[in-house]
Amino acid sequence: MKTFSINLPETVQRNTEELKIIIATKLYEQGILSLGQGAELAGLSKRTFIEILGKYNVSLFNYSAEDIKKDFQNA
Repeated sequence: MKTFSINLPETVQRNTEELKIIIATKLYEQGILSLGQGAELAGLSKRTFIEILGKYNVSLFNYSAEDIKKDFQNA
């Protein structure tokens, strides 16, 4: 895994674990990470990560409308 450092303003009141979850959730939402990779980055089980996705209003089913339409046509 890559490691990086970020400087945040003092006004950002989040702990390291929460920031990992936020980053993992956003990368999953963008399709950059798989569910398992997101869970690993966040330091959570897949089940817990799935529950967290809901908290951040991120769909577990990370498909665009176009992808769903193509799948429907191929079915």
